[in-house]
Amino acid sequence: MTGATDRPLLFLDVDGPLIPFGSPSVRSPTAAAVSPACPDRGNPLLERLDPALGPRLLALECQLVWATTWREEANEIVSPLIGLPTLPVLEWPDPCPDTGPHGLHWKTGHIVEWAGGRPFIWVDDEIGAMDRLWVEASHPGPALLHRVDPARGLVDADITALADWLRPVVHRP
Repeated sequence: MTGATDRPLLFLDVDGPLIPFGSPSVRSPTAAAVSPACPDRGNPLLERLDPALGPRLLALECQLVWATTWREEANEIVSPLIGLPTLPVLEWPDPCPDTGPHGLHWKTGHIVEWAGGRPFIWVDDEIGAMDRLWVEASHPGPALLHRVDPARGLVDADITALADWLRPVVHRP
């Protein structure tokens, strides 16, 4: 097993993977009580958070990192609702620039830079072919760019795919 500082990273987006855009399948009674925009009225999208996801993500053999435009609000609002501790937050330039080749997501270069050669998973609903090509050419370590269906969010099959990818990476000689 690798040490904490060299464990694979898992960069996690909120909108799409954790808050699905399709009809809500899970309702968290505590989610409606909190909202970054209207704390007194609640944010109905937070009801779509699945409180079981936090423990499942923590069980993966990796270091979780927020890679979301929610920035620090992911720790303040989302983490408590799904049972995650305070996580590192990948900071984006403000405003987030569109750089690189056509079709490259603006997050891609920042994620590769932050990973610094460490193995990583990026979970997002906006990952495309150019991101995969760019990471393959720019990142020296193993990487999994895992696109989540934004209508469904992160589901059992996704968690299984992440765990299956991590197993040989974490337990390599």
